[in-house]
Amino acid sequence: MDMKLELILLPVADIDRAKAFYADKAGFRLDHDHAPNEHFRVVQLTPPGSGCSIGFGKGLGLSEPGSVKGSHLVVGDIHAARADLIGRGVVVSEANEMAPGMWFAHFEDPDGNSWVLQQMGG
Repeated sequence: MDMKLELILLPVADIDRAKAFYADKAGFRLDHDHAPNEHFRVVQLTPPGSGCSIGFGKGLGLSEPGSVKGSHLVVGDIHAARADLIGRGVVVSEANEMAPGMWFAHFEDPDGNSWVLQQMGG
C-alpha cells in the first residue's frame, strides 16, 4: 500500500501575509484559497516541482503560529535556489557544506516557521 505525503499544515497568524510570502516571495504555486464561510478558510500552495503542498488557514485547529521547524526543500542547486529566494526578498542563510556534497541553507516565513534548503551530492 502506498502512502503519499501530499500536504503539510502550517500554523500562521495572518493568512493573507503568509499567502503573499509563499506565493510572491518563495515562488510557491497557489492551488486553492477557499472560504465557504467566515469561520473557515484554507489556502494551499505547492513548491516548484514538489508533489507535496503546504496549507494554512482558519478553523483548522492548528498549533501556535511559527511552531513548524526544519521542513526540508530538496534542491538540485542550492546556490541557484538561494539566489532565487533572495532575489524575491526572502532572507536566506549562507549555504553551508555539512559533509562532502551535503549543503544546507535556512529561511523562515513571517511567523517563524522554518525551512531548510537541502542539496545532496554535487
